[in-house]
Amino acid sequence: MAKTTLAIVGAAGRMGQMLTRLAADMSDVEVVARVDVADGFDAAVPAGTQAVIDFSFHAAAPANAKRAAEIGAAYVLGTTGLSADEQAAVDAASATVPVVQSGNYSLGVNLLVELVKRAAQVLGKDYDVEVVEMHHKHKKDAPSGTAIMLARSAAEGRGVKLEDCVCHGREGIVGERPEGEIAIHALRGGSVVGDHTVMFAGDVERVELVHKAQSREAFAAGAIRAALWAVGRKPGRYAMRDVLAV
Repeated sequence: MAKTTLAIVGAAGRMGQMLTRLAADMSDVEVVARVDVADGFDAAVPAGTQAVIDFSFHAAAPANAKRAAEIGAAYVLGTTGLSADEQAAVDAASATVPVVQSGNYSLGVNLLVELVKRAAQVLGKDYDVEVVEMHHKHKKDAPSGTAIMLARSAAEGRGVKLEDCVCHGREGIVGERPEGEIAIHALRGGSVVGDHTVMFAGDVERVELVHKAQSREAFAAGAIRAALWAVGRKPGRYAMRDVLAV
C-alpha cells in the first residue's frame, strides 16, 4: 500500500514532537520533512509532499499555507490565535488546495462541540452559558481555540452570532449579567494539557459538559487523520466535523 507523504511544520514544539512519534508508528504515513526554525530541522516543505500539518506559530501560517498551495499539498492547520490578515492568507490557500482548520482535533472535543450546540438549543436563554478553559503555563494565546469553538457552538445553538454576545472574563463593577451573554474564561498554569467546561446555569439546576485531555496524542491522532482524509479532496475550507462526519 502506498504511503501518504507528510510534512510536519513546527516539528520542534510539543505537538510537533508528538506528531512525529505517532506518525513513525503508522504504516500508511511517511514523514518526508520535519520543518522548524530550530537547529537540526528541515527548512522547508519539499515538492511532492501530499499533506502538511502545521502546529507552528500563528505568524508563520500565511507562508506555510502559501507553500502548501504552491506544491498542491493538503494543509491541516492546528495553530490558533491568527490575526484577520493571517486568516485571510489561509482562506486564500483554500482556493487551490483542501484546508482543514480546527481549534482542536480530538474526537472527544469535536463530540463535545455538537453536544454543546444541542444543549443550547434545548435549554435556551433561560440558562446562562459560561465557558472555562485551562491550559499549561506555556500556551501563548488566550482564550484557546477550543474555547472559542465551544462558545461559537453554543451561540449557533441559540441562533445568534458569538461576536454579538461574547464576554471575555470580568473585572470591576460590571453590573448584572446580561441575558443571552456567553462568557469565556481562560486559566493558565502548570502542565495542564487542556481542560474545557461548558456550564449552563439555570435558576434551579446547572448542567456542565466537560472534556479533559490526558495527552497530546488525542490531538495528534486527529490531525493525522484529518491529513489523510484531506488528500485528494477538492479545494476548500473544511473543519474537523467534516473529517468525522458529525
